[in-house]
Amino acid sequence: MLPPVVSLPREQRLLLRMFSRLDAPRRASLQAFAEFLCQQQEQEEQRSAPSGAVEIQAPGDIPRPEEESVVAAMRRLTRTFPMIDRDALLDRATSLMTAHMLQGQPAAQVIDELEALFNEQYQIYLNQSHHP
Repeated sequence: MLPPVVSLPREQRLLLRMFSRLDAPRRASLQAFAEFLCQQQEQEEQRSAPSGAVEIQAPGDIPRPEEESVVAAMRRLTRTFPMIDRDALLDRATSLMTAHMLQGQPAAQVIDELEALFNEQYQIYLNQSHHP
């Protein structure tokens, strides 16, 4: 028996067609970027929800593996720093991933820059938390 046919909206069908044309590394990058955007949206929704006192979050303790892809580093860093404003990271993180994927910048160098970016944004988070 065949599974039921699901009618997807046009934009979803277009995205699936583009995804299917990508090679495996670019698919992984697209998935990582989509995860990043989803986390960004969740963070915005949490910020807009009424809450009590602001609790300062410490970064997670997820060590950097000896061998790591840029996509895996983005996942690790977003899990390590869930409190960081994703809007502040979006442009720079995207350009770093693009430099690696399309311009051949070495993964270790891009990951170093991503870590510096996340740490910089964490310091901004701390400053804003102490001085709202």
